[in-house]
Order: sequence, then C-alpha cells, then structure tokens
Amino acid sequence: MATNENLPPNVIKQLAKELKNLDDSPPEGIKVVVNDDDFSIIYADIDGPAGTPYENGVFRMKLLLSRDFPHSPPKGYFLTKIFHPNIATNGEICVNTLKKDWNPTLGLRHVLIVVRCLLIEPFPESALNEQAGKMLLENYEEYARHARLYTGIHAKPKPKFKTGAISESTTALNVDQINTSVINSEVKNAASGAAMPLQPPLGQSAATVRGGNNLEQAATVTTDALVNGSTAATVVPAAPILQRKETGAAKVQADKKKIDARKKSLKRL
Repeated sequence: MATNENLPPNVIKQLAKELKNLDDSPPEGIKVVVNDDDFSIIYADIDGPAGTPYENGVFRMKLLLSRDFPHSPPKGYFLTKIFHPNIATNGEICVNTLKKDWNPTLGLRHVLIVVRCLLIEPFPESALNEQAGKMLLENYEEYARHARLYTGIHAKPKPKFKTGAISESTTALNVDQINTSVINSEVKNAASGAAMPLQPPLGQSAATVRGGNNLEQAATVTTDALVNGSTAATVVPAAPILQRKETGAAKVQADKKKIDARKKSLKRL
C-alpha cells in the first residue's frame, strides 16, 4: 500500500484498485508503470499508433495527481521528446479532458486512451507547440517529416534480448564444434590407418612378407572402408599364389629328373 501523504486513504485505495485493473487488462498500446510507494505519480509507456508519424516509437509520459484528485484533473507530461502541436517543448500536454472537460468520474484508463488518441488526431487550433501547429495546418508532409525525425531520434524502443534464442545459438554452436571434432578425429584415424604397414597373414613369417612383389600385388586394401571412416583394411593373403608356384616348380624338377634318367638309359644301350 502506498504511503504518500498527499493523497487521502480512500483515494489511494481507489487508485490501487484501478492500477491493478490497468495492469491485468491494459488498453491497446499502453503500459502503466506502477510505483507502489507513490501513487501520486503515474507513469505510462505509449506505443506510437500505426499510420502516424509516431509509429514504431515508444513514448513515456507521467500523470501528476494533486491532493484534490479526483475532483481536480491530473496534469500530464511527456517525458520523451516529441514534435506535436498539443505537447509543449517542456512536455506539458494540452487536451480538453485534462482541463475544462474533466469529470471526477473519469478514471486513469480514460485519460491514457485520450492521450494516445491525441497522437492519431492532433488539434492544431489549441496548439502549445506553435511551430508544429502551424506546420500541420500549412504543410502536413513537412510536419510529418519533423515528427518522424523526432520519433526516430528520441522514441526508439529499448532492445529486448531473447534468452531462448541465445541459448539455442549457443547450443547449435556447441553441436557444430562437437561434430567438427568428431569428423577431424575420424579423418586422422583413417589417415593413420592407411599409413600403417599391412600385417602378414596368420601362418606366414615376416620373411615371406618381405619375399617380393607377389605378396604386395596380392594384398588388396578395400577403399570403401577408408571412405566410410573405418581404419580396418581387408587383406587378401597371398599364400594360395605361393603354394601354386611352389607346386609348379616341384613338377618341373620331377620332369627334369625323368629326362635325365632316360638319357642315362640310352647311353647304356
């Protein structure tokens, strides 16, 4: 509960109820900023209405409530600089609702909606900013250009960081780094596997492996295994080829012995 001594307890109670209603169900384009310690100053952020020179801007304003509130109207001020006929250079707001048309039954919601509507339809006939009022009446395009310039400079909304997007980006970055590390590791393993000397088949000695080009030609490394990232090489042993060659040499020697024996027999005759 507020402790401001400038407002009667019954008014503070009514304001607390109204502010809670504004917080639960805010008007379009208006966000009330509540100070629980002082209800005599009400802040609000107003979104620039679409289709106006104030579009895409966020304007902060305040309402000052006197001790006679709600019997006397609050005073309104724009804290954000704005080029508008009904808003003075010091931010004071000129609107009939806050002057001669004030009614104690009007609440804060009505006041805030009227102020936002003032950005949609200014009243240059009762201008506090004479330059803006005259420009609006004589050259609307020039007035709109000035208003847009003020909006772009002074009413830029503060950037909002999305923690979810940052977390997703960080997670994606970590995943990419992990995948890159795995790929690099597999490439290194494949390269080291290709560079390793082939082991001799079981049952053969190292001397047999060093024995010549026949074994090297017979050993075949499956390239598909290296492409797929596997370090295992499929080796076809050359033992059957050597065995066939040894059998052929023994047969030649046997035939030679037979020929020699026949020659000896002929000489005896």
